[in-house]
Amino acid sequence: MPSAKEAAVASLSAVRAKDKAAWLALFADDAVVEDPVGPSPFDPEGKGHRGKTGISAFYDNVISHNEEFDFTIHHAFECAGESASFATFKIKTRGVSFEMPIIIVHKVNADGKLTSLRAFWEFPSGGLGG
Repeated sequence: MPSAKEAAVASLSAVRAKDKAAWLALFADDAVVEDPVGPSPFDPEGKGHRGKTGISAFYDNVISHNEEFDFTIHHAFECAGESASFATFKIKTRGVSFEMPIIIVHKVNADGKLTSLRAFWEFPSGGLGG
Protein backbone atom coordinates (compact mmCIF):
# COMPACT_ATOMS: atom_id res chain seq x y z
CA MET A 1 0.00 0.00 0.00
CA PRO A 2 1.47 3.40 -0.97
CA SER A 3 2.37 6.02 1.59
CA ALA A 4 0.89 9.50 1.31
CA LYS A 5 4.16 10.74 -0.26
CA GLU A 6 4.09 7.93 -2.80
CA ALA A 7 0.43 8.62 -3.59
CA ALA A 8 1.26 12.32 -4.07
CA VAL A 9 4.01 11.54 -6.58
CA ALA A 10 1.78 8.99 -8.34
CA SER A 11 -1.01 11.57 -8.59
CA LEU A 12 1.21 14.27 -10.07
CA SER A 13 2.92 11.76 -12.38
CA ALA A 14 -0.44 10.57 -13.74
CA VAL A 15 -1.41 14.18 -14.48
CA ARG A 16 1.94 14.73 -16.23
CA ALA A 17 1.36 11.58 -18.30
CA LYS A 18 -2.20 12.72 -19.15
CA ASP A 19 -3.43 9.39 -17.79
CA LYS A 20 -6.90 10.09 -16.42
CA ALA A 21 -7.64 6.43 -15.66
CA ALA A 22 -4.44 6.05 -13.59
CA TRP A 23 -5.17 9.31 -11.76
CA LEU A 24 -8.75 8.34 -10.91
CA ALA A 25 -7.64 4.88 -9.77
CA LEU A 26 -5.60 6.50 -6.99
CA PHE A 27 -8.73 7.90 -5.29
CA ALA A 28 -11.14 6.31 -2.83
CA ASP A 29 -14.76 6.32 -3.97
CA ASP A 30 -15.68 9.09 -1.50
CA ALA A 31 -12.58 11.26 -2.04
CA VAL A 32 -12.65 15.05 -2.32
CA VAL A 33 -10.45 17.27 -4.52
CA GLU A 34 -10.10 20.95 -3.59
CA ASP A 35 -7.89 22.52 -6.26
CA PRO A 36 -7.55 25.28 -5.27
CA VAL A 37 -8.98 25.25 -1.74
CA GLY A 38 -12.00 27.54 -1.43
CA PRO A 39 -14.18 29.24 -4.01
CA SER A 40 -12.67 29.58 -7.49
CA PRO A 41 -13.78 29.58 -11.12
CA PHE A 42 -13.30 25.79 -10.97
CA ASP A 43 -15.48 25.42 -7.85
CA PRO A 44 -17.61 28.57 -7.29
CA GLU A 45 -19.08 27.30 -3.99
CA GLY A 46 -15.68 26.15 -2.68
CA LYS A 47 -17.02 22.75 -1.58
CA GLY A 48 -14.61 20.61 -3.59
CA HIS A 49 -15.14 18.00 -6.27
CA ARG A 50 -16.65 14.97 -4.53
CA GLY A 51 -16.53 11.29 -5.35
CA LYS A 52 -15.17 9.71 -8.50
CA THR A 53 -17.85 11.37 -10.64
CA GLY A 54 -16.99 14.86 -9.40
CA ILE A 55 -13.25 14.22 -9.59
CA SER A 56 -13.61 12.85 -13.12
CA ALA A 57 -15.53 15.98 -14.16
CA PHE A 58 -12.80 18.16 -12.61
CA TYR A 59 -10.22 16.29 -14.69
CA ASP A 60 -12.26 16.80 -17.86
CA ASN A 61 -13.04 20.47 -17.18
CA VAL A 62 -9.66 21.60 -15.85
CA ILE A 63 -6.74 19.16 -16.02
CA SER A 64 -7.44 17.87 -19.54
CA HIS A 65 -6.83 21.38 -20.89
CA ASN A 66 -3.16 21.20 -19.85
CA GLU A 67 -1.06 21.08 -22.99
CA GLU A 68 2.02 20.60 -20.81
CA PHE A 69 2.42 19.84 -17.12
CA ASP A 70 5.50 19.22 -15.05
CA PHE A 71 6.31 19.53 -11.38
CA THR A 72 9.20 19.78 -8.97
CA ILE A 73 8.67 18.85 -5.34
CA HIS A 74 11.05 20.95 -3.26
CA HIS A 75 10.05 19.62 0.15
CA ALA A 76 7.52 17.04 1.33
CA PHE A 77 6.53 16.20 4.86
CA GLU A 78 4.53 13.11 5.81
CA CYS A 79 2.56 12.73 9.02
CA ALA A 80 -0.37 10.50 9.97
CA GLY A 81 -1.34 9.43 6.46
CA GLU A 82 -0.96 12.88 4.93
CA SER A 83 1.77 14.42 2.82
CA ALA A 84 2.23 18.18 2.47
CA SER A 85 4.41 19.11 -0.47
CA PHE A 86 5.86 22.47 -1.42
CA ALA A 87 6.24 22.30 -5.17
CA THR A 88 6.47 24.28 -8.38
CA PHE A 89 4.14 23.45 -11.23
CA LYS A 90 5.04 24.30 -14.82
CA ILE A 91 1.87 24.44 -16.88
CA LYS A 92 0.85 25.32 -20.39
CA THR A 93 -2.91 25.54 -20.72
CA ARG A 94 -5.04 27.17 -23.37
CA GLY A 95 -1.88 28.58 -24.96
CA VAL A 96 -0.64 30.26 -21.76
CA SER A 97 2.56 29.03 -20.04
CA PHE A 98 3.37 29.78 -16.43
CA GLU A 99 5.07 28.47 -13.32
CA MET A 100 3.40 28.59 -9.96
CA PRO A 101 4.38 27.72 -6.43
CA ILE A 102 1.92 25.42 -4.72
CA ILE A 103 1.39 23.63 -1.46
CA ILE A 104 -0.52 20.43 -2.04
CA VAL A 105 -1.75 18.09 0.68
CA HIS A 106 -2.61 14.48 -0.14
CA LYS A 107 -4.32 12.25 2.42
CA VAL A 108 -4.59 8.46 2.12
CA ASN A 109 -6.75 5.91 3.92
CA ALA A 110 -5.62 2.58 5.39
CA ASP A 111 -5.79 1.04 1.89
CA GLY A 112 -3.43 3.68 0.46
CA LYS A 113 -6.19 5.34 -1.59
CA LEU A 114 -6.36 9.11 -1.72
CA THR A 115 -9.23 10.46 0.36
CA SER A 116 -8.41 14.10 -0.24
CA LEU A 117 -6.25 16.34 -2.36
CA ARG A 118 -6.09 19.96 -1.18
CA ALA A 119 -4.09 22.42 -3.27
CA PHE A 120 -3.16 25.88 -2.03
CA TRP A 121 -2.24 28.29 -4.83
CA GLU A 122 -3.21 31.63 -6.36
CA PHE A 123 -4.31 32.27 -9.93
CA PRO A 124 -1.47 33.77 -11.98
CA SER A 125 -1.82 37.42 -12.97
CA GLY A 126 -3.56 37.56 -16.31
CA GLY A 127 -5.58 34.42 -15.54
CA LEU A 128 -5.21 31.00 -17.06
CA GLY A 129 -6.06 31.85 -20.64
CA GLY A 130 -9.23 30.73 -22.27
